[in-house]
Amino acid sequence: MKDYIYDNNNSWIVLDIIEQIHLNSSYLSEIDGATGDGDHGVNMDKGFMLAKEKIPLDSNFTEALKILGRTLVMDIGGSMGPIYGTFFSKLSRTLKSKEEIDKYLFLDALKNANQGLLDLAGAKVGDKTLIDTLYPAILSYENAINNNLTFYQCLYEMKQGAKSGMESTKDMVAKIGRASRLGERSKGYLDAGATSCFIILDTMANSIQKELAK
Repeated sequence: MKDYIYDNNNSWIVLDIIEQIHLNSSYLSEIDGATGDGDHGVNMDKGFMLAKEKIPLDSNFTEALKILGRTLVMDIGGSMGPIYGTFFSKLSRTLKSKEEIDKYLFLDALKNANQGLLDLAGAKVGDKTLIDTLYPAILSYENAINNNLTFYQCLYEMKQGAKSGMESTKDMVAKIGRASRLGERSKGYLDAGATSCFIILDTMANSIQKELAK
């Protein structure tokens, strides 16, 4: 099994992410309806499916990430467009021009994406946002690297960290965004952004693991 992937003809990794957002759009809107406007899945699906139409099948991983990020900023409604647009754009910028993507470079990309979101939205761990999924995912991934695990294994640990982070939002009180208006009443529900972030990270990890196993 390889411990890196080539950045060529891997647009299918991003297309896998788009497909999972599409399949889970109703679920995401249902979650959002408990504490917000109930349109998270609809807006995500709109932006991601528009990006799908623009991504050439023969493009590489970083090109597909760039197209997705740009489309979300331009075409998705609400606050999620700039947020996820920044996330995917930061990933693309870190990985571009690198022929091989290994576990260390991927960690740099995740950290840069996380920092981009912190700079953009000002959310922090415990605010009941997608940061509560992303940060523990990165922490689990980095701990796996420090324990000399393979890229494949690091991605597995990232998925576990993302899942735990997402689930932790159920016991949180929202401190940012529309859900914050509910105060204590926001407790007891998953955060929609944290859930979509889990779907994205889980799908991306699964797809990269498939590529590593070839």
